Amino acid sequence: MPPKRKLVAVIDDDDSVRKALGRQISAAGYRCHPFASAEEFLAVAAITAAACIVCDVHLDGMTGLELAVHPTITEMKLPVVLISGSDDPLIEAPARDIAAIFLRKPIAPGKLLEAIVDTVGPPIADGED
Repeated sequence: MPPKRKLVAVIDDDDSVRKALGRQISAAGYRCHPFASAEEFLAVAAITAAACIVCDVHLDGMTGLELAVHPTITEMKLPVVLISGSDDPLIEAPARDIAAIFLRKPIAPGKLLEAIVDTVGPPIADGED
């Protein structure tokens, strides 16, 4: 049986961004499941077994900031990597306080994967190889 790869949930309301992030994460050896909204992820959060969440701050409906402090996420102790194209300090300051890691778009090559590895470790679950 092949080793179990860690799952990263990617939440962004921009389809092209979801696909690009998903390709990058999958190429690094993680499993990736894309979601178009925070609400879509929350509906299945308990059964996804995600190791972490990569989420845009600005989403239609619930924001990435709201998701990061949602009771479901905090109870599951899911680390959240928040990303944003905004340079608004009123968004960046709370994002840095709330998230495990905050990254500003465009994300420099390798920085997203570095953030994921720093947050949850390598793509293969501990004790498996």
